[in-house]
Amino acid sequence: NGFYRMDSLTHIALGACAGELLLGKKLGRPALLWGAIAQSFPDVDFLAATWMSPADNLLAHRGFTHSLLLLTPILAILAARWHRSHNISSKEWLRFFALGLMLHIFIDAFNVYGTAWFEPFSDYRVTFNTLYVADIFFSVAPGIAVLAMFFLKKKDKYRRASAVIGLTVPALYLMLGIVNKLAVDADIRRMAAVQEISYKRYFITPTPLNNFLWYVVLENDSGYNIAYRSVFDEETTIDFQFFPRNQHLLSAVKNQPDLPQLLRFSQGFYTAEYWHDTLVFNDLRFGQMIGWSDPHARFVFHYYLQHSAENKLVMQRGRFENWSWAALKALAVRIKGI
Repeated sequence: NGFYRMDSLTHIALGACAGELLLGKKLGRPALLWGAIAQSFPDVDFLAATWMSPADNLLAHRGFTHSLLLLTPILAILAARWHRSHNISSKEWLRFFALGLMLHIFIDAFNVYGTAWFEPFSDYRVTFNTLYVADIFFSVAPGIAVLAMFFLKKKDKYRRASAVIGLTVPALYLMLGIVNKLAVDADIRRMAAVQEISYKRYFITPTPLNNFLWYVVLENDSGYNIAYRSVFDEETTIDFQFFPRNQHLLSAVKNQPDLPQLLRFSQGFYTAEYWHDTLVFNDLRFGQMIGWSDPHARFVFHYYLQHSAENKLVMQRGRFENWSWAALKALAVRIKGI
């Protein structure tokens, strides 16, 4: 899936930039490689999909391998043995990999999936809902920086400058996302009060490829009011669409072994519905398929409770569903505001 590859490449590029800043003067280009490895290693959990069920794998991903720096000593020992002649101390290697792994874990917590920082002591997933899993504005600068560093010589003064830019631009964009989220959050609270829409909890998260248009979910006892809000919107009201939870439909599959994992994974933000004769579990946190142009669109994350063999690509299959140039144009138009 393109989004998944973009996420992985972003981690690699950020790791390479960090590697240059921390060890570039001593190692040269190998520092880029070790930085990329440090950034990529937590995602080794993708191997769990080869033996786990789709539902179990949902909880394994960004689980134990994303907890606080459990892999640091292993990578530090391997790197120290590989580069014995470079006069890099064990403490330097530990600091290098600790910072690299922490950068990966920290960034992952900003998108909606959630990251288990505290496993094995707690399965609580940290999520700030501020960065979409693939955002070109976040990823381009570190990518260009890595390309530049690959061609520049070890002692070229522009290598370090490239690395600084590759880390600074996404950091500033992340800060912009936080500012945008706070602004949209204030708008939603105010408009929900004015429109007398009650809710017991809610969340907002960016739509694909940007942090200017936000997906809004307000939960009440029977379901969810869902809408979209751009930071450039001037409208003082918001048009919500209601989606019933349909919790009663799950009674037909209450003994389904995947159901407890799905409920836990969704953090309670779910609906159940029938697609023809198939009962489907939707995790609302991942948004709708081009919902900015079709407010009644199906949800990206949909899990077939009665045909489990169809769930192998559950996290990826809906992300590009119904995408086209027209959908991208509609996204750009909606970002501009109403």
